[in-house]
Amino acid sequence: MKRNWIILGAVSGAIAVVLGAFGAHGLRTTLDDTGLEVWRTAVRYQMFHAVALLVVGVLERAGASAPRPRALALAGWALSVGTVLFSGSLYCLALGGPSLLGPLTPLGGAAFVLGWGALALAGRGERSGWRGGGGPAPPR
Repeated sequence: MKRNWIILGAVSGAIAVVLGAFGAHGLRTTLDDTGLEVWRTAVRYQMFHAVALLVVGVLERAGASAPRPRALALAGWALSVGTVLFSGSLYCLALGGPSLLGPLTPLGGAAFVLGWGALALAGRGERSGWRGGGGPAPPR
């Protein structure tokens, strides 16, 4: 069953824009400089990984990972979980949430690394050769 990573990436990107604007305009008098920087970091990483989810969705729709669909699915899930754990914990911490959320941030970072690694594996293409646009395979 295919997930709709394009929709998830687009929604995550839209949320990042909204939260970025909220931080810049609504929180600038509420948070100190450290809190605003933590908020900006959360927004930045959410946006980077929203774009990565779009890439996962485009690759999945193009069938570019036919021999490695599980790697592509793992990439989507890991990037999604990483966004919730990493950016979500930073948003909460910036707003004064409990410090017990702090350990979630590196777990989210680890999920990001796993997602990028799985995306790299999925991007390797076919095991038996290159799946390109009909031209010759590139040299190895």
